[in-house]
Parts: sequence; structure tokens; C-alpha cells
Amino acid sequence: MLCLLATLVLFASSPTAVSAEEAKSPAAPGVAASAPAEAATTAPAPAFTKEMADSIANQKIAMDTIWVMIAAFLVFFMNLGFGLVESGFCRAKNTVNILFKNFVVFAVSSIAFLVLGFGLMFGDGNWLIGLKGLFFATGADNSPATGDVYQGVYHALNWTGVPLWAKFFFQLVFAGTAATIVSGAVAERIKFKAFVIFTLFMVGVIYPIGGHLIWGGGWLASKGFLDFAGSTVVHSIGGWAALAGIIMLGPRIGKYGPDGKVHAIPGHSMTSAAIGVFVLWFGWFGFNPGSTMAADGLSIAHVATTTNIAAAAATLSSMITAWMLLGKPDLGMALNGCLAGLVAITAPCAFVSVPSSLIIGILAGIIVVLAVFFFDRIRIDDPVGATAVHLANGVFGTIALGLFADPTVCPAAAAAKPGLFLGGGMAQLGPQILGVALIAVVVFALSMAFWFVSKLLSNGIRVSEEEEIEGLDYHEHGNSAYPNFQLVERR
Repeated sequence: MLCLLATLVLFASSPTAVSAEEAKSPAAPGVAASAPAEAATTAPAPAFTKEMADSIANQKIAMDTIWVMIAAFLVFFMNLGFGLVESGFCRAKNTVNILFKNFVVFAVSSIAFLVLGFGLMFGDGNWLIGLKGLFFATGADNSPATGDVYQGVYHALNWTGVPLWAKFFFQLVFAGTAATIVSGAVAERIKFKAFVIFTLFMVGVIYPIGGHLIWGGGWLASKGFLDFAGSTVVHSIGGWAALAGIIMLGPRIGKYGPDGKVHAIPGHSMTSAAIGVFVLWFGWFGFNPGSTMAADGLSIAHVATTTNIAAAAATLSSMITAWMLLGKPDLGMALNGCLAGLVAITAPCAFVSVPSSLIIGILAGIIVVLAVFFFDRIRIDDPVGATAVHLANGVFGTIALGLFADPTVCPAAAAAKPGLFLGGGMAQLGPQILGVALIAVVVFALSMAFWFVSKLLSNGIRVSEEEEIEGLDYHEHGNSAYPNFQLVERR
């Protein structure tokens, strides 16, 4: 509605706008009505002046900026969704701790990305990192959205019209999302201080380095790697960092028996989790369509549709898969299935057809259920299934782009080479596999190093056994989310 209103206002104020009545009028004021018709047809057309061109350009910049900012606000709103999902999937005694982490993570991310992260990611630099204007988003911006030095990967769209601070804010909410992914995976046993310290490293260094390789003109961009909205840049990077944290922390007390048996630790509120996924599904319509970084109607509509179809298909396929394996339909699996479909379609959403998005969603829903069982089998304790959702399907979605890419589906798709199933062979699939492998090595190694540093700075990253059993809310914060209720919980 805001975009529509802005369009009407801008159009009405344009010096080139002409009303329907004026267009049909036989003569302008002051011109004799009896003037020959031939004179009207032979009169020279008004010259297209520089002022007219500037006005049109300014209108486009305004509309692009409005669209990007509204999309960014939707992505910011996803923080609420993550807080609800993570707290709902965990036990009541840790609710305050999880909500607090999801609240403070965006504040920490905002400062870290402003001070250093944006410069490392988008500052003009080398194949690995930005080097110019590192601090406080100064210097030449090297991103696809702004700047003359690097015109971007996706040449079909006008990426250069969005102002620097619009691009900064849009990229900031993405950086915050990557950090939030880590929060759920390490829940119920990490020290609050250690998580805050790691978030500074995550958004200030780890995420920007991975992002520079792909979106900042780094090495993977030069190899033709594509990731439209972040299956790798946001979700896989967050997933690899989360996996490193889980390995450093170890499983929760009572999760795995000495005989290797997996003991389920149910969350305390499926209501919270379900509402959270609804919020995230809604917010994803800013996450993916907003990555056009321009008010390009055809691309926005296409991306929104592929995003929704993948989410819907994954919801159903995860429900059916879990039903077959567990004997009953499982709400938690279906919720994570929806998120898995959204994650998987995030990289290819602009590059694949709507029927292909249906296939990607179906496969993502199956993958997430199998991944949950796989990670439990290898004793990777992830309370919310973040690694199954964001890591496994971030990898799958990135590769799916190479399988299904169709350069003809919308303007934003023109940068892609035909996918494997369109007869493109390894032309697009090869760079996608290369990108998955490189990001895995770089991000996992950096994450392990910074988790170790966080451990040193926090005098350990895990709470004591007593604190874990009694709950982080009381011991870490002296608080309780439900002070009037005494819940009996499994440990």
C-alpha cells in the first residue's frame, strides 16, 4: 500500500505526467479552435530535456529505495519469528534466556556491522575481503546495489540506483538473521556472555568474509557463483557457525543415553513455535523479493511466487515424510519443513521457474526430516533443528540453483546459465558446488577459531551442570518467563 501511494504521488508530481482530459483535448488554451487539423499533426514534439530525464531517474531511485526499505523492515520483523520459534522449541526454564538472546542479537549485529562488517563485506578489496573504507561504512561501496566500480553480478537489473544507507540497512538485517540462526542451535546450555561475544565476531568478521566472496565482488563472484537472496550467504554461513558451536558445547544433559539412544526433549510451547513460523513465512516475502534491490515488478512477482510455492510444498512433504517415519503427523517437523523450503528457495528464487520451485520445496521437506534424524545419530544436539533447516537446506538450495536455473523466467534470472536439467551441464552447477565447498571450509574454520576465543574471554562457553538443570533463566538472568507456574520438565 505504501509503495502504491508513493507511486501515485511521484507520478502526479512528474512534469511529464499528462491527464487523460488533456490528452483528448483538441486544442491547448490560447489556440484557435478552427486551426487546421494538419497543423496539429505536423507540430514538433516537445524536446526531451535533461530536467525530464533527471525527474524520471529520481522517481526510479525513490521507488527502488522505498521498496528496498519496506523489504528490509519485513526482514527485521523476522527477529520476532526466530524468538518465538526458538523459545517454543525449548524448555520453559530457558525462555527468558532465548528471548533475551534474540532481542540483543540485532543490537549487537547493528554495531558490529556498522563498525567493521560492512566494510569487510563490501569495501573495495581483494578476492577475500574488503580493504577500503573498512570502518563505519566509509569508502567506495563495492556491492551490486551501489557504486560504479563493481556493477554487480546481476546485470539485467539497475543495481546502482539504491543509496548507500538503504543498501547498508538491507544488508544489516540479513547479517542479523545469520547470527540469529546460531542462537537456536546452541540454546539451553551456552553462557549468555559467550554468545554475545561470538555474535560480535560473527557479524563483524565471519559473515562479512563469506559475503564478500559472493556478494562483494570476491573470488566466488568471479567464478559465476550465484545466490540471489542468501541460501549460502545467510543460511549456510549461519549453519556452519552453528555447527561449530554445537561441537564446542557438546549435547545437553540427558539428550543421549550411554547406549546411544536419543532421548527427546520436547519444547514447552508449540503455540509459540507455530506463530513464529507464520511470522517468518511472512517476513520471507521481504527477504527474497526484496533482494531484487529494485522496484522491478516482474522479478518481484516471480520471486514471491517461487518462494511461497517452495514453502507450501516443503510443509506438505515434511509432514508426509515424518508421518511415514514416526507413524503420526508431527507439527514440529512440519514447521521446520516450511522453513526448510524457504531456505532452499532463497538462492534460486529468481533463477528457477515456478514448477521447479515446487520440486525444490518437495525435496527440501524430505531433506529436513532426514537431516534431523542424521544429526541426532551423530550426536549433534540442536534443540531447534537449525542445522537441519539452515545448513542442510542452505546447501541443497544453492546446488538446486545449478540444477534448475532458467535464464528466461524473469529479468533477474538473466545472469544465470541454464541449469543441468535444462541442458546446461556443469556450466552453473559447477560454480554452485565450488561455492558450497569453499564457504564450508572458510566459515567452519573461522567459526571454530572464534568460538575458542569466545571461550577464553568468557572463562568457558557452557554453563555448569547445576545451572543447566535448574534453567538458564534463573541462573543467567535471575528471572522467569512463567513465574506463576511450576512446570515438570524432562531433562
